Amino acid sequence: MSGRAQLMWDEAVTGYDFGPDHPMDPVRLALTRRLVDAFGLDRDVDVVAAKPAGESTLRLVHREDYVEAVKAASANPGAADGSYGIGTLDDPAFAGMHEVSALIAGQSVGAAEAVWRGDALHAVNFAGGLHHAMPGSASGFCIYNDAALAIARLLELGAERVAYVDVDVHHGDGVQAAFWDDPRVLTVSLHEHPRTLFPQTGWPEETGGPNAEGSAVNVALPAGTGDAGWVRAFHAVVPELIADFRPQVLVTQHGADTHFEDPLAHLAVSLDAQRAVQMACHDLAHEYADGRWIALGGGGYAVVEVVPRSWTHLVAIAAGRPVEPEAVIPEGWRQEVFARTRQLAPARMTDGRWPVAFAGWEAGYDPADRLDQAVLAARKAVYPLRGLLP
Repeated sequence: MSGRAQLMWDEAVTGYDFGPDHPMDPVRLALTRRLVDAFGLDRDVDVVAAKPAGESTLRLVHREDYVEAVKAASANPGAADGSYGIGTLDDPAFAGMHEVSALIAGQSVGAAEAVWRGDALHAVNFAGGLHHAMPGSASGFCIYNDAALAIARLLELGAERVAYVDVDVHHGDGVQAAFWDDPRVLTVSLHEHPRTLFPQTGWPEETGGPNAEGSAVNVALPAGTGDAGWVRAFHAVVPELIADFRPQVLVTQHGADTHFEDPLAHLAVSLDAQRAVQMACHDLAHEYADGRWIALGGGGYAVVEVVPRSWTHLVAIAAGRPVEPEAVIPEGWRQEVFARTRQLAPARMTDGRWPVAFAGWEAGYDPADRLDQAVLAARKAVYPLRGLLP
């Protein structure tokens, strides 16, 4: 097995563009890629462009009629009428939509193949993590569900246990739906409570289908949760479940929209806490999955201030060369940011909150605390189904 990480990247993924007024601005991908280079991380990873996901691969998760609908809307965007979720405010049709969505999916599938075959220990596709797409419809800025396709490809290649951990601010509903009744896949999602945020799913009572009870785990966090609570919730649930499940591969989704500056949600998490959870996921992969780790991007709509820094930290951790939080951001990148966006770029790779302090669950909990109530609800719903004490 190669010890080097792969960074899955094709410049054409920046064509995933819903238009100038849409929050999913592809400049976030381009700026992340430039920041990775600015720190010299491209020398510590193998940069690989995988081929687009083909028809048979897409159908591992998506219905054939849906793929045909995407292709039709891609060829004639003006005819998209909202059927199959395409042509809506969230998911407007655009020319070439099928091709670029298949390309992003192909990078995640390629990451899965590389890690499973031992060509790389870790693989990152920060253009991926499009976790809302359903088998038969687009949803939440997501056309093809690359995360679910990567997992489905791992199963096709012979994996018997795959764990998926989603720390995007939104529930990982599409991935949960794809493997709802499949005990080979453990899906864990930490997200803002569905009472206050799209897609209004991800309640703790959602625990998997009749053949896979306890295979879906949902930690629904109260709006306003900050660093200490967010990291506490992660460590109160995820490591114990991963230790019990012992996955052969760990797939993680790192939407940066938990950040306090994100315009579309209501958590108050810093870049430093995001980095802490990225490092924890890396460590869990090494402890329980022989190091096999596929890390994906996801949401994130503070496209200058947050996303490039968060995902550059992710690439650096996967590369085995973490960027120190206090690191000064190269001036050349900051100048490019201003030239492209007319926004001032951040100066350092931190929000000034490193190291992130939190209280471990093993020290006890407060039944009157809303964060602890959210953790308890998840543990009580799932742990007994898995033979664990809540």
